Amino acid sequence: MKIEFKRLHHVQICIPTGEEEKARRFYSEVLGMTEIEKPEALKRNGGLWFQVADIELHIGTEPYTEKSKRHPAFEVTELDNVKAHLVASGVSVKEETQIPGIKRFSFLDPFHNRIELLEKNR
Repeated sequence: MKIEFKRLHHVQICIPTGEEEKARRFYSEVLGMTEIEKPEALKRNGGLWFQVADIELHIGTEPYTEKSKRHPAFEVTELDNVKAHLVASGVSVKEETQIPGIKRFSFLDPFHNRIELLEKNR
């Protein structure tokens, strides 16, 4: 059987338990993502969900987070302008090894989750 994958549905990253408001400010105000309501059955677990283009970013909570290579990578437009906005917002960006046909960089959110942003060269 060949599994037919339709699309990426969501990416989950984690923040420390109780830090939802800090995450809400960063992801809503700095990154401009739209928060979506979690299903009632999952609200007791804490965390937040956001809509990012046609996928979801799920931010779960756990007692301890460890720096890792795990990350979501979001394709954006006007990458240089996005980078300037993040730097102006106090976010430290890291230049990544360039890949032919793609410009990219990454940054850490306030909880040490790595996030990559990229733009395909035209």
